[in-house]
Amino acid sequence: MTRSSLTSRWSYYITGTALAILFLSPLLWSGWASLRTGTGFGLENYDRLFTSDNGIRVHHVVNSLTVSALTVAGTLLVATLGGYAFGRFRFPGRDLLFLLTLAILMVPYATILIALYVLLGWIGLQDSLIGLSLVLIMFQLPFSIFMMRNSFEAVPRELEESAQVDGCNSVSTLLRIMLPAVKPGLVTVGLFAFLTSWSEFFAPLILLNSTDQFTTTLAVVNMRTASHGSIDYAALEAGVVFMAVPCLLLFAFMQRSYVRGFTSGALKG
Repeated sequence: MTRSSLTSRWSYYITGTALAILFLSPLLWSGWASLRTGTGFGLENYDRLFTSDNGIRVHHVVNSLTVSALTVAGTLLVATLGGYAFGRFRFPGRDLLFLLTLAILMVPYATILIALYVLLGWIGLQDSLIGLSLVLIMFQLPFSIFMMRNSFEAVPRELEESAQVDGCNSVSTLLRIMLPAVKPGLVTVGLFAFLTSWSEFFAPLILLNSTDQFTTTLAVVNMRTASHGSIDYAALEAGVVFMAVPCLLLFAFMQRSYVRGFTSGALKG
């Protein structure tokens, strides 16, 4: 091994270790703080998180799971159809329409939440989990369609042509041939949609008014605002860990497909 390659390898190790420490240290500190009690370590903070008057209740978790499920399902459906159309079909204005879709990424979503709140009121979805899910789907679509478009474009044309020779139409080709081929991209898009919807705070804060519609994120923050100046930081850290655990587990189980989805979405052919 040459000296330059050895130096390059050590630089990768040092940089990766530094980034790992940078990103993991807040989570590790939260886990440590959530377990620390006045007499040592235990689960007392988690007990207060779920039993206090302003803590997390079952319906908060159900609300978060409902919003996450609706967001993931809606994002996958629309992004798959949109990515398939942009990636495999030729029609007038296709590139312009795709650029307009990506242009949504340039708009800070916080600046249009009030307008979306009024719009949801017009269609009867104000202060509802369905309305919140529609907003989150809209924010996810530009990135998701971009990923799925590139994933579909990476599939060889020969597969699609063989399916058409066998008598498959566009829908059959999509369901039987294309979807299994872009499974890593689907995993990446679905995981991103879940992470965003599960941990989203600002959109539920603006769009939800009733406490029975609150998601878990709002319930954790509500512990701080409803305590009249006495903040239970240990219980808040327990709430942070509770919110992070599903995301960590999903990423651990889907890490390989997640990375392959990014690779197939970034490289063509």
